[in-house]
Amino acid sequence: MEAKEPLIITDKDQMRQWSRSMRAQGNTIGLVPTMGYLHEGHLSLVRESHKHAQLVVVSIYVNPGQFAPSEDLSTYPSDFPGDIRKLKSVPGGVDVVFHPHNLYDYGVDGVQREVRKEKAGAISCLEEKVLGHETWIRVERLERGMCGKSRPAFFRGVATVVTKLFNIVEPDVAIFGKKDYQQWRLVRRMVRDLDFAIKVIGSEIVRDEDGLAMSSRNVHLSPEDREKALSINRSLSKAKCAAQNGQVSSRALKNLVVQAIQEAGGKVDYAEIVDQESLEEVEEIKGGVVFCVAAWFGKVRLLDNMEINV
Repeated sequence: MEAKEPLIITDKDQMRQWSRSMRAQGNTIGLVPTMGYLHEGHLSLVRESHKHAQLVVVSIYVNPGQFAPSEDLSTYPSDFPGDIRKLKSVPGGVDVVFHPHNLYDYGVDGVQREVRKEKAGAISCLEEKVLGHETWIRVERLERGMCGKSRPAFFRGVATVVTKLFNIVEPDVAIFGKKDYQQWRLVRRMVRDLDFAIKVIGSEIVRDEDGLAMSSRNVHLSPEDREKALSINRSLSKAKCAAQNGQVSSRALKNLVVQAIQEAGGKVDYAEIVDQESLEEVEEIKGGVVFCVAAWFGKVRLLDNMEINV
């Protein structure tokens, strides 16, 4: 069977017109938002989308609004032709690849201005480019902890670009990977609070054979650091097993994971056990929680998590 060739759309208005035309014909649309450099984890999201919608749109856009000037926007990996080949390999393919050049280009309406940097820690690469974008979406409580502590501009950038994608693509369903657990929960809460008529589905983490959670950033790991990074999943698995065998103290479980990562040569950004819905820290596991970890190996920051239900 010949691989399906996706329609590549770069213009916001054309994307919206396509979606409205398809929906007028009675089709449902699934959206898989990505930043490109696709791997098997992304392709699993496409397969999941096929289960919930008749047509599938994959967006490929590296969003400057979620990167601080000190972060890796300029070095974020990219391979658009490779991404298209991988998407064509998925059974059923994808109908549209939405690949805009700049979602924050407002033409003559864009106001060039000087950026005030009193709060430099909360300024993104978008503001650094003085494009005049002023409107941000905040999910105030869910964005505070975990990744929000060390990346204060991150989640407002995520929530804002996802809102823009929702308004442009107008999907019925959106698929997010649960590797970025806080992001998935934040988007679900935003959709609920702002009454988007979109079902947000979380897809399970996809791992390499050795257990490392798939990430576009893994390409930057040296072979030595990649081996060391296996300590994240291994220690999370041990913590989950310990919890299921009666160890419900969050402190004890966190110590187990932090020690394992540090002994492997990693630097822990955070290791937190939180409620699966509210993302509030728990001192003792009494129900469904998720153990979330962010750690540095070399110059690469990796995320992983594991749901624990006891």
